[in-house]
Amino acid sequence: MILVLILSLLLAQTPASIDDKSQQIIDRAIQALGGEKYLNVQTVIGKGFYTAFRDGMSQLPARFLDYIAYPDSERTEFTGSGIRTIQTNVGDTGWMFDGSVKKISDQTPAQVEDFKRAMKTGVEYLLRGFWKKEGGKITYVGRREAGLAKRNETIRLTYPDGFWIEYEFGAKDFLPNKIIYKRNRKDPDTGDMVETTEEDLLLKYITVDGITAPWVIDHFINGKQSTRINYESIQYNQRFPDNLFTKPDNVKSIK
Repeated sequence: MILVLILSLLLAQTPASIDDKSQQIIDRAIQALGGEKYLNVQTVIGKGFYTAFRDGMSQLPARFLDYIAYPDSERTEFTGSGIRTIQTNVGDTGWMFDGSVKKISDQTPAQVEDFKRAMKTGVEYLLRGFWKKEGGKITYVGRREAGLAKRNETIRLTYPDGFWIEYEFGAKDFLPNKIIYKRNRKDPDTGDMVETTEEDLLLKYITVDGITAPWVIDHFINGKQSTRINYESIQYNQRFPDNLFTKPDNVKSIK
């Protein structure tokens, strides 16, 4: 226990660092996304469709309504086949509402970790500098082919525990293009823990109120598409109730 505590303290004291080339790429990406307007975004409300894929085939899409308050709060409501579900996270806590059985429950540690990993690997976490408080280190990887006559500039963010994420940015437009990382997942067939390579492709950039964002995000696991997020609308810095992220006392109080 003492050794674990000492290690945690040492990791917390690890200074964040970034090389000059990587900093230039990040600065250009921020400008491409809206500069100060982008950095001043505090909340995001997004609407659209979430589609899961199985064996390469898309399943029935579900509508979603997503509320984000930076740096670490998110509530996503899904509606499909007449059933509503809600997933809400704030930092190290989270709760769920399952409309099929009308039940509210706390998220499991694994579900909370999945949320934190999703936040940690996102472009927002990188460009807004949230990685610095965890002692991350950013290094320039180089250029990669990204299609016909296209190249991406690639940087790698590595955390003190060894977890890394690579981000690719268009060499000409400077927009975030791809996110790559590895993680351990439970194999649904064998139940064994296996290492997987995961990728996000950021597509269909649209500018709203001077802020540019991808409206289509495709997620791949070991080269096979697993999900697609397709936005219909995005609103920035809109106010919403402070208790939106608070776990309700009962099902009837859910709005």
